[in-house]
Amino acid sequence: MLQDLILLKEFPFVVLAIFVSAIGGTFQYGLGISGVTPPSVYIKDLVNQTCIQRYDVYLQQWQLSLIWSFIVSIYAIGGLLGSILAVPCVSKVGRRNCLILNNFVAIAGAVLLISSRTASSFEMLFVGRFLYGVNAGIGLSAHLLYITECAPKMLKGMVGVTIATAVTVGRFTGQLLGLRELLGTEDRWPWLLGFNAFFALLQLITLPFLPESPKFLLLNRGDRQACEKALLRLWGNKDHSTEVEEILKEKMALQNVRSRSVMELFREKSVRWQLATASITYFSLQLSGMNAVYFYSYDVFRAAGIPENQIPYASLGMGTCEMLSSVLCFLIIQKMGKKVLLLAGYATTSVIFIILTITLYFQHYAIWLSYCSMVLIFAFLFTYSAGPTGVIAPLPSLIFTQAFKASATAVCAAINWLGLFIVGMLFPVLVENLQSFCFLIFLSVCVGSGLFVYFSVPEMRNKTALEIAADFDLMHNKSRRSNVENREEQPSNVSSIYSTKF
Repeated sequence: MLQDLILLKEFPFVVLAIFVSAIGGTFQYGLGISGVTPPSVYIKDLVNQTCIQRYDVYLQQWQLSLIWSFIVSIYAIGGLLGSILAVPCVSKVGRRNCLILNNFVAIAGAVLLISSRTASSFEMLFVGRFLYGVNAGIGLSAHLLYITECAPKMLKGMVGVTIATAVTVGRFTGQLLGLRELLGTEDRWPWLLGFNAFFALLQLITLPFLPESPKFLLLNRGDRQACEKALLRLWGNKDHSTEVEEILKEKMALQNVRSRSVMELFREKSVRWQLATASITYFSLQLSGMNAVYFYSYDVFRAAGIPENQIPYASLGMGTCEMLSSVLCFLIIQKMGKKVLLLAGYATTSVIFIILTITLYFQHYAIWLSYCSMVLIFAFLFTYSAGPTGVIAPLPSLIFTQAFKASATAVCAAINWLGLFIVGMLFPVLVENLQSFCFLIFLSVCVGSGLFVYFSVPEMRNKTALEIAADFDLMHNKSRRSNVENREEQPSNVSSIYSTKF
């Protein structure tokens, strides 16, 4: 890690690209998840007052919870659409230009959200949140492609961490702005929801000064001169002919590899275990409770018995825990391995959920148990972020070969947003009906995912996609596994014969 930090000093424009691309990329995704939570009470009041003024109808609690859940969850529907639109957008207009244009979507959504209370229209909240989701869906793909293609080879690991860290910082920023001392009040909450526009404007001003992705300029547009100019701007006045030749070799290699469609991915038997692994882990990423806790952190802490005036600060502590754990994940992932981190994360969070259910059930008998529940929620966030979250996000690019990588990424993006929508819609109902037992749902997901990884997924550390594919095949093909075992035993048997004979 220290070596990467030292290397960053030699590439100041890459550092600038990391920050500028992040504020309109994965940062917006994190801010969109956590920024809606602090004003939840005021949003529900707006919905209720609007229905009384228009229709003279006072909503029941379940009706209010349903509308609130839809305001939260429509973000995921927009994200799913955005992830679909991102594919042609980044290919036609470029990674940088896609990020620039995407900021106008965030600004349009912010205008609607800021105006919703003045207009007494909760429908504007629906549309605004939907546009935020579209912005996040496009931004996730464009940011990932832009910064990884702008970074030199020796900084790929550091850049990968910044992509995940930007999500964490975005979540933390939403919680921080939601404090009563800042924007979390009855008068200022629309500005909290619309604060994404500030970062969109910031990127609109700064990103045009950075070059387009060098790989896009050469691979997609065939403009070698523009590629070399971009490399000079990003990496300094050095000879970059070697890097250009590597990109050209990649272009030649890709000409012989046909990208498979999503339907071909589902039909191809040779990648069915990779597809199952990606699908199950991505579903577990949403259904394990991580984003449910963020979406409804105030409701979770209320259920845990935390006093109302302390809830915003407890929610802020969640973001702090996740930022610390993202640093820890970067430090240990190469030493421990991805499968070990997944298993350790699922096992630890399962134990935490069991203890958390017990403390929630008995919290009425002792006040201090409420604070134990809060600590356990922090422990869950820290453990899951340091393990499964850091491993699952880049999984499609690790376990699929080039032919299936694009379609696998699209499938995982769809699963991610679908899972986010399901969690957003169902979690309030679970809290209301199951109360202290709501975390048992997440417990079952973690246990099931952990068992699947243990029995069905090989270790992926320091292996190429082809080597991982061979390991999957060896793990699940009994006849081939027995042949390999026989070949491994044969030399030892031969050597024992010779040692006995001589």
